[in-house]
Amino acid sequence: MALDDTTEELARDAAQGDHRSLGELLRRIEPDVLRHCAKFLPYHQDAEEACQDTLLAVARNIGRFEGRARFSTWLHIVTANCARTTYRTLKRRAAEQASEDLPDLRADPGRVSVIAGYRLDLLDAMEALEADKPDLAQALVLRDICQLDYNQVAEQLGIPLGTAKSRIHQARKYVQGILGDAYGPLA
Repeated sequence: MALDDTTEELARDAAQGDHRSLGELLRRIEPDVLRHCAKFLPYHQDAEEACQDTLLAVARNIGRFEGRARFSTWLHIVTANCARTTYRTLKRRAAEQASEDLPDLRADPGRVSVIAGYRLDLLDAMEALEADKPDLAQALVLRDICQLDYNQVAEQLGIPLGTAKSRIHQARKYVQGILGDAYGPLA
């Protein structure tokens, strides 16, 4: 999400408690947040749910935005976390539905689209990484999902550049191992 300078300024004003700036900020970022959520979640309704959760999280937590990094960086992290949380909730609901022997009203995303199935498997792999090695997961999200450069990742995490690169490399190997089991060797 590349946000213009006006949006960055709105975020700084909103963080200082300006409610009008917050309203305008939320209006401006909504389309980008929805597009970003759709990268995580293959169903439009699920992406919309994650988008609304993200906007709510921004509104609730904007006071925590300190302005040390760009707002777009902070927003990427909030969006990724909300999308993953939405995914976990949907996964839990599906498991509960399956345990109640109710018919599944959704099509299997693995059958509907190879891309959609791969996205869900990637989310499962990210969830496993987060549970097992959260420091690696955070670095991977910043680099490969938020598309920050290595220096920005190191700065965001408050670690040396070499450590950031190492964590990203280890995280990629971890995820590739999980996806390799599902899809065969990854190039």
